[in-house]
Amino acid sequence: MVKRISQKDLIVEYFINHPNKEVPHPEVVDWAVSEWHKRTGEVFRDPDRAIRSLAQQGFLIKVKKGVYMYDPEHVEHRDLEDFTPAQKREILERGGYRCAVCGKGIEDGVELHIDHIRPKDLGGKATIENGQVLCAKHNFIKKNTGQTTTGKKLFVNLYEQAKAAGDDELMNFCASILEVFEKFNMNGHIVWKK
Repeated sequence: MVKRISQKDLIVEYFINHPNKEVPHPEVVDWAVSEWHKRTGEVFRDPDRAIRSLAQQGFLIKVKKGVYMYDPEHVEHRDLEDFTPAQKREILERGGYRCAVCGKGIEDGVELHIDHIRPKDLGGKATIENGQVLCAKHNFIKKNTGQTTTGKKLFVNLYEQAKAAGDDELMNFCASILEVFEKFNMNGHIVWKK
């Protein structure tokens, strides 16, 4: 009996056949979707997930946004830690079953995720202290912009809301935090004005 190839195996095959080449994301996705259909007659639903997973595990090098490379000399095998069901329950309870960013919960119609504060692919461990509750929207934003970018945007928005409401105390609080971002030259591309 022939073992059926997995979708992830197909992505691996592509990169192994193109070593040390900086491959734009659409190039590998187009090939994988077409090749998967040709081999199985089925639709490849989420090639992005397979590519991200391979980069997180150290098989691929993320050269820049949307560009990956397979270097056989530098393949790492990282053990990425996931939260156990018991840890997830504890993090949800500690977070009050609400998103740490927007405060929404299941009763507001949002899907809740348990997120690694320090991402797994940057060495973040599956510990209670490294876990937080995020709604699906804010988890997606964090994955695509990073924790400090998300944080700065949150405080810029909160500052603007406080300004519109005439809440000087909240404005001063947000300004103090935003000044710390400036002091450490974090996310200078996000501009705010006092």
